[in-house]
Amino acid sequence: MDFISELGKRTKFINVALERLLPPVETYPPIIHEAVRYSLFAGGKRLRPVLALASAEILGGNQRDILPAACALELIHTYSLIHDDLPAMDNDDLRRGMPTCHKKYGEAMAILAGDALLTMAFELITLCPVTNVITPASLITVIAEISRASGTAGLVGGQVVDIMSTSSKADEETLDYIHRCKTGAMYRASVRTGALLSGASRKDLDNLTGYAEHLGMAFQIADDILDIVGDEKNIGKPVKSDIKNDKATYPAMYGIEAAGRMAGDQMKRALRSIDGYGEKADFLRELVKFVVNRNH
Repeated sequence: MDFISELGKRTKFINVALERLLPPVETYPPIIHEAVRYSLFAGGKRLRPVLALASAEILGGNQRDILPAACALELIHTYSLIHDDLPAMDNDDLRRGMPTCHKKYGEAMAILAGDALLTMAFELITLCPVTNVITPASLITVIAEISRASGTAGLVGGQVVDIMSTSSKADEETLDYIHRCKTGAMYRASVRTGALLSGASRKDLDNLTGYAEHLGMAFQIADDILDIVGDEKNIGKPVKSDIKNDKATYPAMYGIEAAGRMAGDQMKRALRSIDGYGEKADFLRELVKFVVNRNH
């Protein structure tokens, strides 16, 4: 499999859907829709919606039917990036090689753009058609999953502890919590969204959840390493910001080499979780390898 080419096709599929599902830029008041679209279409690999569709693919689900829910995950991810970049948070000027939303539109509009994306995400989920497989009950379950993953039990909670922690004060348990919640929770919700809307059995849900949890940890550890050794042009944002902000990271706690081994271990665990799915899971296998070995 040419993974990069395949990922590109899936990313394009998601982008076409996002373009169709979002309000046109001229919708009144246009400035907020411009800010929303600026951030959403600034780039990105669309890994969260891609994961939702890939887990559905493995289980024989209808990818077009779950597409609105998959796109909702990208809206939530983009909202979190807009807010993370704000001066009160990470105070970043660049995102994906472009000025961050607050640098382009001002802090107030950036906050509102994030709010709009988060709210709009749950509207999109309601656009999934009710079928023999996608039932009202499964949609409610997915809404609950994504709400938990993006709230204080997930992304928001992880961000809170991240803000409160420094590399000198965080212990292993705190660091694991930050990574598991700030990044891992949305990967978990993404994979489970695709599975739940494809009629997953308990065994399938457990296997795919295990994959997602290890993938999320591998991604964040690799991201921590890239912040130290990566190239700003490839990454599209400033490097060494974690060091500057004294963030709790795996390289800060264990060193770069040990952190790299830990990312590799998480990758192996993710691969074991989907051992039983044969060729149907090849894309997910290549995805976790890409996540660990990427340079951007």
